[in-house]
Amino acid sequence: MSATPGPTEAGAPRVALVTAEVAHAFDVDLGPLLDALAAHGAQAEAADWHDDGVDWSVFDLVLVRSPWDYHARLDEFLAWADRAAAVSDLHNPLDVLRWNTDKRYLDDLAAHEVPTVPTRWCAPGEAEGFAWPDGGEVVVKPTVSAGSRNTARFDLDDPAERAAAVEHLTRIGAMGKTAMVQPYVASVDDRGETAVIVIDGTISHGVRKGPMLAPGGEVASGLFAAEELQPRTPTADEIDAAHRAVAAVEARFATVPLYARVDLIAGADGAPVVLELELTEPALFLVLAPDPAQAADAYARAALARHTRR
Repeated sequence: MSATPGPTEAGAPRVALVTAEVAHAFDVDLGPLLDALAAHGAQAEAADWHDDGVDWSVFDLVLVRSPWDYHARLDEFLAWADRAAAVSDLHNPLDVLRWNTDKRYLDDLAAHEVPTVPTRWCAPGEAEGFAWPDGGEVVVKPTVSAGSRNTARFDLDDPAERAAAVEHLTRIGAMGKTAMVQPYVASVDDRGETAVIVIDGTISHGVRKGPMLAPGGEVASGLFAAEELQPRTPTADEIDAAHRAVAAVEARFATVPLYARVDLIAGADGAPVVLELELTEPALFLVLAPDPAQAADAYARAALARHTRR
């Protein structure tokens, strides 16, 4: 993809939508966002975060969209974000990206009384003494991951699967990564997840994500796991949970994120709990919005408004 924009009309903002080469064929949000930004007079283009030929200083806005390989190169990605933030207006901001790229942020959300899936953490070298739940199904994955990569579901009541869970936890630690263990919430099998997309603090639309993790410890290893997706209107409780999650970010960083995707599941009592809060590179599922063009337009207007306020 092009690295440097050409001439623009005087005052026309230059905007980069940050992606990665591996995501070019999969990020269906890029086209609508480029069109929406252009409709508002911006010169926008997609640019790979790891392309050394890109001069990030020529952009007025650098919008992180689909650098879906960042989790394998986190230090490099955050170093890039630091450089981009030094010469342009980066969204979401650098401090938000640093926080959100490690799922230990769930503890911070819980401290702000945001309902979250209970999680146990296992740092490298601690697998041998890890305090596993007594039984039931669990999900084991690294705290730095994307697209369900290196994520698997195990039944601890099955001796073979418990052994496989221990092996997977140990393997994650051997990679130098902290692991997380969460109960597998049975409601996902029937209701799936509800992804609530929030643009500049306003609910845009919702999407149902079907169950992705097969039982029996099958580890996802591709760029991202295949998802069953369809439009869903979030319930009032899901909207409230999404707002509470975004409000916690605002309280911590004194800024409303430009974009957020709040992934929710129904807890044991049926109330929604946050599974993940995606502030770095979430798919926004624009094509599944009630009005896809309007959803893309809302993102473009919110992004460009931040440029004018700078």
